[in-house]
Amino acid sequence: MTSTIVTDPFLQKVLETSTQTREQCTQLIDFAEANAVSTLHPTPYDVQLELSKRQKLLYSYLAQLRGLNRNAILQVRGTKQSTAEARQEIDRLHLQLQNLYYEERHLRGEIAACESYDHKYQQLPLIPVEEFLQLHPEHAPDDEKPLMFARISHELSEREALEQARQGLLKKKQSLIADNKKRKDDLASLDKDLETFIDAAKPIQKIFEKQY
Repeated sequence: MTSTIVTDPFLQKVLETSTQTREQCTQLIDFAEANAVSTLHPTPYDVQLELSKRQKLLYSYLAQLRGLNRNAILQVRGTKQSTAEARQEIDRLHLQLQNLYYEERHLRGEIAACESYDHKYQQLPLIPVEEFLQLHPEHAPDDEKPLMFARISHELSEREALEQARQGLLKKKQSLIADNKKRKDDLASLDKDLETFIDAAKPIQKIFEKQY
């Protein structure tokens, strides 16, 4: 039954040697009892010879057991060392896996935040896609992102053109304001000159009124 449970070749060898040692010890005791071996009475030579032979065989089994026991201890130590190293490696890999889980969760959160972020470009008053494609049909095969970049670039160029036109109109307005101010100043100077002329002509007017 034990042999079916223990499958390791080394342990099977230990069990086999242990069984042989136990059987040899039992046979040695049975032989001694059967031949009435005692320290009180002399033992026949042939019995002593057989007894010595059986003892040597028992000592041989015991020596094998001690050697197997020593090897077993060394193997256990090696197994413990290997197990400790394997456990350390497993712990290291587990820590790396946990770090990867944390990083994955963090990246998923960042991606979700980016996807839900209210980007400013989404609030730009861009022209409809259909109208843009009518103006620029070369962008019809573009995906969503390149198409959005093209629409934003179009909006930028349109706004730059409008800004240039606004600046031109502003300069024209400032020029007209300056011209109007000059004309107002000229009219004011003319009014002043007319008043001076009228004031200067009053004595002459009085002379004509006296004579006529």
